[in-house]
Amino acid sequence: MPLADFARAIFALAITLGLVGLAAVAARRFGPEWMTRLQRPRAERRMAIVESLPLDPARRLVLVRLDGAERLLLLGEGRLLAEVPAEAPGRARAAEHAA
Repeated sequence: MPLADFARAIFALAITLGLVGLAAVAARRFGPEWMTRLQRPRAERRMAIVESLPLDPARRLVLVRLDGAERLLLLGEGRLLAEVPAEAPGRARAAEHAA
């Protein structure tokens, strides 16, 4: 392999790696905002995670709102351990004051 071909291959590799690095920097800097602008605006979402609380490394409490109703989920080791209807904060406080 002549020296000129070897130099051309090294130069092409350097340009390719430089372009990949430049694209990575641009994606990191402008990516999240740019990607959200490209997506179609969606209708109101039906499901949302309201709050999440880790209990220990294996278990987590997650408050989920689905179609206006809140559910408290106990998750552990990749599976659902318990599901309880969650009280709305206003209703819970009203029940405390009524008692």
